[in-house]
Amino acid sequence: MIAPFAAVGLAVAAPAIAQSASALASVQAHLKSTSSMTADFVQTDRNGQRLTGKLTLKRPGKIRFQYQKDVPLLIVGDGSRLTMIDYQVKQVQSWPVRNSPLGALLDPDRDLSKYAKVLPTGSSDVLSVEVKDPKRPEYGTITMVFVRDGSSPAGLRLRGWVALDSQNNRTRIDLSNQKFNVAVADSAFKWTDPRPRKRK
Repeated sequence: MIAPFAAVGLAVAAPAIAQSASALASVQAHLKSTSSMTADFVQTDRNGQRLTGKLTLKRPGKIRFQYQKDVPLLIVGDGSRLTMIDYQVKQVQSWPVRNSPLGALLDPDRDLSKYAKVLPTGSSDVLSVEVKDPKRPEYGTITMVFVRDGSSPAGLRLRGWVALDSQNNRTRIDLSNQKFNVAVADSAFKWTDPRPRKRK
């Protein structure tokens, strides 16, 4: 016998679950129908420092964060690995794309229903989806924010995301001037290694 209040809760939960599944399906459709994207971005770190730049994305796995001219940083995903290049100190760090929060954004074939949950936003026009692998917490979390936009793929426009890595470093990316499914050359994801070459 279910208590009356519990029964009401179940009645409310069923449509919510259906809405959540529908929302995830919409996001998955957006990712699958977006082969490329360019946008301007503003990056805000946990200390409130803001940097701007140009984002170029090409699925699967390719992304480039070209920062403003006075910032000697570059982040590039070449399809398999994500690389951060600091030209000021001539350092390069690299790790598999799938091991970063951006993996969910760059792999359109990842089944979001296994890793994602829809977060309340208070607006029917805004969709927020948190993605993390419960078996791999070290990969971090990404919360993607979409707005409903009939002129964008699958009726959604990616407005930005918040990434939280395994060290709890929080980075927020806000996008503007998004252009979808534009021609992007693979050469956009090449980079120059600043490390001195070792003599043979």
